[in-house]
Amino acid sequence: MTKCGEAMTKNPVVCMPNDLAAKVAQVMKLEDVGPVPIVENGQTRRLVGMVTDRDLAVKVVAEGRDIKTTKAEDVMSRKIVTCRAEDDLQKVLDAMSENQLRRIPVVDDEGRIVGIIAQADIATRVNQPEKTAAVVKKISRSKAK
Repeated sequence: MTKCGEAMTKNPVVCMPNDLAAKVAQVMKLEDVGPVPIVENGQTRRLVGMVTDRDLAVKVVAEGRDIKTTKAEDVMSRKIVTCRAEDDLQKVLDAMSENQLRRIPVVDDEGRIVGIIAQADIATRVNQPEKTAAVVKKISRSKAK
């Protein structure tokens, strides 16, 4: 396995920018996922952001926002590290390590989401325990405060 497309989870569930935080949280629970890609609309599936379970905890719950009025676009991350299905797997491993990310969306040439590759995908689908261990260690290191 050498390409991102071989390790990714295909066609991840998505939400739209105007979807409420409550809906995003329900999608996370129903699909048993931590991140939900936010796309401009259901037709293009062009990636415009990501909402993680941590975003909901920190930006909604901890700030006392109402989950029934706060929109995904209000709490989503807009600067997203992505990769392409045809990228070498090492590229995503390096990006995860450098950016301390556990998940990276996979997009096509038009920026449409086609998959997501998670630390767990690397651990379970790639038979390279040394590389997996190194990535996990770098992702998990403490960030400087």
